[in-house]
Amino acid sequence: MFSGIIEEFATVVDIRHDRENIDFTLTCSFTSELRIDQSVAHNGVCLTVVKIDGANYVVTAMKETLDRTNLGQLHIGDKVNIERSMLMNGRLDGHIVQGHVDQTAVCAAKDDADGSTYFTFEYPENREMARKGYFTVDKGSVTVNGVSLTVCNPTQNTFQVAIIPYTMEHTNFQDIEVGTRVNIEFDILGKYIARLSQL
Repeated sequence: MFSGIIEEFATVVDIRHDRENIDFTLTCSFTSELRIDQSVAHNGVCLTVVKIDGANYVVTAMKETLDRTNLGQLHIGDKVNIERSMLMNGRLDGHIVQGHVDQTAVCAAKDDADGSTYFTFEYPENREMARKGYFTVDKGSVTVNGVSLTVCNPTQNTFQVAIIPYTMEHTNFQDIEVGTRVNIEFDILGKYIARLSQL
């Protein structure tokens, strides 16, 4: 369980293919605090630490994860938003994030907001998935590359988020341009409500 409050970047230092899996080696400032079997969200994807080697650690993404997310597009040197799992005695500063990315979306627009930046993201319209809670609502929550954000101006298959300078500086939103593919996780509360409405 995560909150969508990014701790820092990790940098990809090695990528190795193992049949349909990919092993990513990354480095971050708190590698020494990690342990084997620990869950860490990478661009919003919950992955398990499988190896620690000095300043580096390794996580493995399987085919299902690679098919649903943007992790397969990573290159050596890329910055990845990371967050360790929530502590139960802390404040929930973002929203409830499972680390189970639903699908990807593409940045359709990037607009200046006089100091902040509006990003518009577009994803394939799917009415059946929307019936199951895979949609956004105005002022609701959405997770983009692991970042907990508030939705603006949602449509059937697009939504906007406003990124303040601090978030731009401390997440890989600074690398997102029109055409960039991002990971999105819709709000779990909306999925439960949608499911209950069908009972």
